[in-house]
Amino acid sequence: MNKSGGILMKTLFQLLLVAAALGMGVLIFMFLASRKKPPIKKEKPVVNPLVEGITVHTEDIQMIVYGFGTAEPKVKVQVVPQVSGQVVNCHANFVEGGLFKAGEPLVKVDPRDYELAVENAEAIVTQADYILKQEESEGLVAKTEWEALHPNEEPSSPLVLRIPQIKNAEAQLQSAQARLSRAKLDLERTAVSMPFDGRVATKNVDLGQYVTPGQTIATVYGTDIIEIVVPLEDNQLEWFDAPLGHTNGDGSNNGPEALITTDFAGENRSWKATIVRTEGQIDPTSRMIKVVAEVTDPFEKKNHNVPLTPGMFVNVEIKGKQLNNIIRVPRYALRSDDTVWLARDGKLHVQPVKVARRAKGFAYISSGVSDGDVVITSTLDVVIDQMQIRIQPAESADSDEEVAK
Repeated sequence: MNKSGGILMKTLFQLLLVAAALGMGVLIFMFLASRKKPPIKKEKPVVNPLVEGITVHTEDIQMIVYGFGTAEPKVKVQVVPQVSGQVVNCHANFVEGGLFKAGEPLVKVDPRDYELAVENAEAIVTQADYILKQEESEGLVAKTEWEALHPNEEPSSPLVLRIPQIKNAEAQLQSAQARLSRAKLDLERTAVSMPFDGRVATKNVDLGQYVTPGQTIATVYGTDIIEIVVPLEDNQLEWFDAPLGHTNGDGSNNGPEALITTDFAGENRSWKATIVRTEGQIDPTSRMIKVVAEVTDPFEKKNHNVPLTPGMFVNVEIKGKQLNNIIRVPRYALRSDDTVWLARDGKLHVQPVKVARRAKGFAYISSGVSDGDVVITSTLDVVIDQMQIRIQPAESADSDEEVAK
């Protein structure tokens, strides 16, 4: 056998070995495959949707009407002197933000010219009084002489008894007394004061400045009452008795109470208020109705640790009517078609309800839900009435109040 024949035989032998190995592998695979058991099929259990719910209860709830506004003084005026002169004295608190009492002079005009005017007017009164007494004395003398010369006879003219002269002297005295009163009034007006306790908002004059009648020397506001004008929608008036501005005989007002709150200096502040009236017209642009809340003595420290200062933006909570046997649920638990989902016996029930009011994150239900019902608060993509569910307790409606506010 030559060399090429040996190579061919060797190659054939290798191919046979490979073929034998492959055949052996196929036989082993078929053997193992024939002994493999088919997988056991298990049915996956159906899991019902897991929902959250709250147990609701009937309550007697006082309705609260929420609004907002800006604090403004009830009385705000410009201070205008009625006499002219140089300012010779200013109140110690005649500065912007300074407080003053009723009757305390804010500024004082140089009174010397007006004191001289009073002295001059007093002298004229004295002179007029002397002339009147003189005329009256001469009239008595004339009357005595006439009766002596013409007994039981009336004078032919009032001039005989000097009656016109006496009346003229009386008129001169009255005129002099009026000028004296005017001079004293001008002297009093040299001290410029307000008839109420107040605070200086702005000042325009200072010591040594010359002022004239009609010149605005300051702007002040009263500190007895601060008002908040609260714009409300007309349907909000349903929940409280809005006063029309009438007061009792003693000047008091029986309007509903309100609570004024705001964040100031890092803390939440509050003041008690009363709704005293509604304004005389509806806003033509927003169609809102404005009610007015009053805070009395807002600067008294014994009542408030921080004064309610004009310009503060505040929240207003008006105490309204009371609803009895009402169930309150979070707004998100009320569905768009005025229904709620109730969880009963492991099933979801779509329940129509009657909603008395929606406000501040809550819906107040008057019928359709009973005390002790579980209202579903979570959402589902697909809802079928009477569908099976799993219930997980959630926080109560009361605990959602802080979130709603």
